[in-house]
Amino acid sequence: MLKVRVGGLVAVGLVLGCWVGAGAQGKAEKKDEKVVVTGTAVAPVAAAAVDSTTEGSVTVGGQAIAYKAVAGTITVGATDAQDALLGLDGKMLADTGVNVPDAAKPEDAPATARMFYTAYFKKGAASESRPVMFLYNGGPGSATMWLHMGSFGPRRVLTTDTQHDAAAPYKIVNNDFSLLDTTDLVFIDAPGTGFSRILGKDKEKAFWGTDQDAHAFERFIRRFLTKYERWNSPKYLFGESYGTPRSAVLSAALQNVDLNGIVLLSAILSFDNSVDGPKWNPGVDQAYALALPTYAASAYYHKKLANPPAALEPFLKEVEQYALGEYMSALLQGSELPEAQKEAVAEKLHGYTGLPVAYLMKSNLRVSGGAFSKNLQDADGLTTGRLDTRYKGPDFDPLSEEAEYDPQSQAISSAYTTAINQYMRTELKYGADQTYKPGAYMDANFSWALRHQAPGGPPATQSEGGVNVMPDLALTMKENPKMKVMLAGGYYDLATPYFEGKFEMHHLPIPQKLQSNISYHYYPAGHMVYVNENVLKQFHDDVASFIKGTEAAK
Repeated sequence: MLKVRVGGLVAVGLVLGCWVGAGAQGKAEKKDEKVVVTGTAVAPVAAAAVDSTTEGSVTVGGQAIAYKAVAGTITVGATDAQDALLGLDGKMLADTGVNVPDAAKPEDAPATARMFYTAYFKKGAASESRPVMFLYNGGPGSATMWLHMGSFGPRRVLTTDTQHDAAAPYKIVNNDFSLLDTTDLVFIDAPGTGFSRILGKDKEKAFWGTDQDAHAFERFIRRFLTKYERWNSPKYLFGESYGTPRSAVLSAALQNVDLNGIVLLSAILSFDNSVDGPKWNPGVDQAYALALPTYAASAYYHKKLANPPAALEPFLKEVEQYALGEYMSALLQGSELPEAQKEAVAEKLHGYTGLPVAYLMKSNLRVSGGAFSKNLQDADGLTTGRLDTRYKGPDFDPLSEEAEYDPQSQAISSAYTTAINQYMRTELKYGADQTYKPGAYMDANFSWALRHQAPGGPPATQSEGGVNVMPDLALTMKENPKMKVMLAGGYYDLATPYFEGKFEMHHLPIPQKLQSNISYHYYPAGHMVYVNENVLKQFHDDVASFIKGTEAAK
């Protein structure tokens, strides 16, 4: 998940277009990084808890799968050079000759990240031929409790789709759709989230940024492959939301580690395409066009269309064509758009979104995601969900311009927070005396350096425009032309509209023949497609088929 300011309230979700910046330093320039990241100083952290190894069983498709679970931490350095001096236990290697600051002052030591993970290994499987998938949520600054307790782990928390359930107790059950039938799984909490901790001097600057974060995950994966002797296993990345730009940067950073595949769930690779705050990026209008199909799907779902179509998907094909055709052409004309044409476009948008023509004219044909959430069901006194527009809740302020909270986030967050805390301590036997942090953004003054240096591009401080990691994924696909990409999303996702992801894939700077390496999967769900159990079943089957297909690729 990602975090964004909606109206006056911070909601859990995706950080998008209103944050602009570019570039992270190249390897030779990392020590001169000038990006400033603020954060809350924390007290020295005690030694890492001992890893916990447990055993369990999950039933998938009627088959019982026995597994070993390891909940623990792997420590990584803030730079490649520093990381190479650390042993697998996170301590400085004895023969490095490096003077380590007084242990009584750990805040003066070089920055490190103690990254928490939960790994599930199918018992009895040959580890070399068994696939391994690394999974993470986004934020930036979110723990991976959402994917862990909602998608493919051996346990799943039950929530009622599209509804806000009563409070605890919640049900944590066998996950009938766990991917352990196909691959080993490693759920990773980003530095400063979950049970992961950042330590040392300038720790926030060292790990809270686009490229800093991706390199921490890169070092984690290399260390994990060494620790568990999995270098020769088929390897997969699975990122959700901000986890998708992380996957793009991470894939390019994993030099000499060819991946078999990458799954991008609810993707955004170019932040200029965000519909969260496009008004702060005037002149870049395509975010409005890329969100239009999601607006249409949402209006269809809530029965706000005067002439509703018979079926959703053919309707969305029509809206997609209009969005990139007449609508985008009208937006590009700016103030030169004739008034009569503007009114015609407003009438057409009304037919697709259900929003009043007068409102569309007043908004200059440009409706942000937050404004849509506020206005779609405004006459009913309801706010429409952002992460999943099928959800709805009471308005906070009838006079607000945009939605002030996300009903979907409010509906499920308590269940997931409860589930991860209960499951970790009772079944995985880890974290008895630790705080599990759903997100680093809960820290006062949390700040993320949303800047990036594209491969071969100018340094972060010299780049212009919004962050765009499409070149990273393109580089990976060109360097590793057998690797496959699976793009997945929900029709009702307003945080990362599904058509945005499709648009970005079709604009990757890759040879045309590599486009065949990308597959597309869309579902009648929102940002977290797995909260819909019927969709989760199909999603499991699609990801399992993707993995098996990439394993067989020659």
